[in-house]
This record gives sequence, C-alpha cells and structure tokens, in this order.
Amino acid sequence: MKLYLDPGHGGTDSGATGHGLTEKSVNLDIALRIRNLLTQNYENVEVLMSRTSDITKTLNQRTDEANSWGADFYLSIHCNAFNGSARGYEDYIHSSLSDSSQTAQYRDTIHEEIIKLNRLSNRGKKKANFHVLRETTMSAMLTENGFIDNAQDAALIGDPNWRQDVAQGHVNGLVKAFNLTPKEDDGDAIYKVIAGSFQTRDNADRRVEYLDNRGIESFVTTTTISGTVWYRVQAGAFSNRENAEKRLEEVKSVGIQDAYILTESTSQEEKKSEVTGHTIQGATYLSPELMQRFVKNVNPDAPDIANYYLELGKKYSVRGDVAFAQAILETDYFRFTGLVQPDQNNYAGIGATGPENSGASFETPEEGVRAHIQHLYAYASNRSLPEEEELVDPRFDLVTRASAPTWFGLNGKWAVPGDSYGQSIIRLYKTMIVYAVKELNRVNQNIDL
Repeated sequence: MKLYLDPGHGGTDSGATGHGLTEKSVNLDIALRIRNLLTQNYENVEVLMSRTSDITKTLNQRTDEANSWGADFYLSIHCNAFNGSARGYEDYIHSSLSDSSQTAQYRDTIHEEIIKLNRLSNRGKKKANFHVLRETTMSAMLTENGFIDNAQDAALIGDPNWRQDVAQGHVNGLVKAFNLTPKEDDGDAIYKVIAGSFQTRDNADRRVEYLDNRGIESFVTTTTISGTVWYRVQAGAFSNRENAEKRLEEVKSVGIQDAYILTESTSQEEKKSEVTGHTIQGATYLSPELMQRFVKNVNPDAPDIANYYLELGKKYSVRGDVAFAQAILETDYFRFTGLVQPDQNNYAGIGATGPENSGASFETPEEGVRAHIQHLYAYASNRSLPEEEELVDPRFDLVTRASAPTWFGLNGKWAVPGDSYGQSIIRLYKTMIVYAVKELNRVNQNIDL
C-alpha cells in the first residue's frame, strides 16, 4: 500500500494557533508518528510525506506529487480552530462522494479506530470541497484532530503521549482498511534502542523530555554495572533488528549520537512479557496529591477520589495509580462525555454497553472506586476478596478469573474491541509520571530559592 501522508500547512503557513501551540507543528508531529508506526511494524507499506520539516508547500504541489507517485490513499492531518468554544474530532471526504463509495468505506473504518483512542468528543464524519480531497486521483481523507484554540482540547494536543495515541488510532484504521500485515519477528532476540546512559536520574529525565519534544517516545530504565546504578533511556524494544535500526537512525537524526542497540536474548516466556505489558497487581508509586493535581490541570471540576485508588489499591495489591489513569481514560478526565453520567460514580464504565445501557451505578464515589479495583482484581487474580471486603462489582463473577494479569491483557476484554486499550492506559500513566516529575522539580526549585 502506498500512502501519501500530508501534514497540513508548514513554513510561512502556520495554520491555526492557540494556547502556545501552532497547527503546522502539531500536524507534522502526528504525521511523523504515523509514518514511523507504519513503516516499523507493517509489511509492504510505502509512505511519502508532503513534508518532513517546517517548509512551505502549496496545495497544488501536494496533490500533484501524490498523483504522480501513484498513491493508493491520501491522508491529510490537521487541527481545527473556531472561536475557542468548539471542541472535538471530525474528518472529511469529498462532497461529491456517496456514503457507499470506496473512499467512504475507508473513512468509516479509520474514523472508528481514531475515536477509540483520541479522548475527544466525536463531531462526526463530514464532507467538503477541500482542494486535497477534490484534486487527488486516489481515495483521500482529511482529519481534524481537536480544536487548538479550545483550552480543554489544547491541553491534550500539547501532550506528546496524546499525539502518539492519535497516531496509533490513524494507524489502526489504516491497518484494518487496507488489511496490512504485521512484520515477522527475528526469533529469540530483543533489540533495545538505548538513547543514552547516565549516572543521575535528572540527566536521564532531561533526555526523555528532549526526545519526547521531537516526537520520539522513550522512558528510563535502570541497570547495575560493577555496583554502580546507571539510568538508561530506552527508545523502543523490537523483535526485528531492521525496525530497531530504523529507530536508531531516528534517534541519531535529532542529535543523540551516543545512541546504540542493545541485543538481549530472551525465552519465549520473557518475550511474551515484553509484548503483553505491565502487571495489574503491584505497588502504587504516585501520591494521591500528584494524581489529583494532574487531572485537575485538565478538568478543575474532577472529583477528589485519588486517595481511594491509593488505599483500595493497596488492599487488593492493584496498581492504584495506573487504575486512576484508566479511570481518566474511561471518563475523559472525569468529564463523562460518553455513556456514563457523573452521578453513577462508575469510573470504570462497568456494564456500559450502549445508549440503552449506561452501566452500573454506585451509591458513593468510594464504592465506585472499590468496584473498579475489584473488577481489575478479578482479571488479575484468582484469589478470594481480601478479608472483610464486601463485593460491590456487579460483574465480578462474569470475569474469567486471572485471565488478564497485565494491563495489555485487557485488550478486547474491557468492553473495548481492538488491541490498544491497555497501551492507551500505560501511555496516559506515563504522562502522569512526567507531570509528577516536573511538579516535584518545580517544588524543589522553589524551596531552593
């Protein structure tokens, strides 16, 4: 499949602006992430981008290039703007096309995958006479990923982890629409891209922030060498050497010349752990104060329930901070823009299946959190409830016990189809960690002053 990927605007054309953000930069960041996910993970995909840097390019140049290249699909990435009050996601195909056209079918599939991950209100599927939709000879689609001049949308747009989720949603849609085939792995080796090793955590955190600002997701791991703890910045782990080398080139292209590939042998059981992700059971690391501050930065009216996640998480040995991230994902930062309403105290969407069934209701916020933790406990463990704990989760007995011990294991089980639900939870949790580190650094700096 040949994809012409078009980050809208660029160069002298900034596009929309708002809240310290510029549309041309956001469009490019999302598009680069889409390209990387596709080329690293799927067979027989060619991606030609209208721009890979901040250059000026006319609409005619873009469509002429796509037509000459013989693209199979044209995808244009944008953000929206209006008057500061409008919010949400929408996408477009050309106004002359019927709802049964091939282009409309592609768009239907891609639209559904994007809205699963973008945490924006869904403004629907639309049609317009835009140049890039009219002058292309292949099927073409334009996505508007939030309103950059709206404070709530901009809070998401400015987050690199959110942009990664949006890119993943686009990719998931393209994979389904064009039946793309995942690349095969290379057997028993895992290739980790290490973007620096440091003896202080602060230096490692600064490297992570540097990479995130350039569209490369990374995180800090630790290793002990000759009794000394080193903080490694890992920018990906791949079972395919070629994919690791591509990521290494990306890291070096943004100025990290000391990056390298670390090859590790792994058993099949260890490899499965790499793929399926973090365990649901374990210690809670983030404080309720930092969790609460994080969510109120987006939604000042969010309920003060983080302490319940800490206390009940400890009682059930469930990661209360990651469960809190899941609640944020399920409720759209406790704005309840989906099926569940605030007075239900249902922070996990338990039992919500459609417009006719908005799910379970709980008498108090604490009971709602307890039900959430119990539902996770059912998936993660086959043990009985902790002593003196009353069962409040109405769907506890419907879960196949211990069937999903990791967050990634919830994919396709937590009333959400697809294979990225758990990944979205972990990405949001990592965003919380980055926020917490910045807050702690800010407080420490104020104390030093």
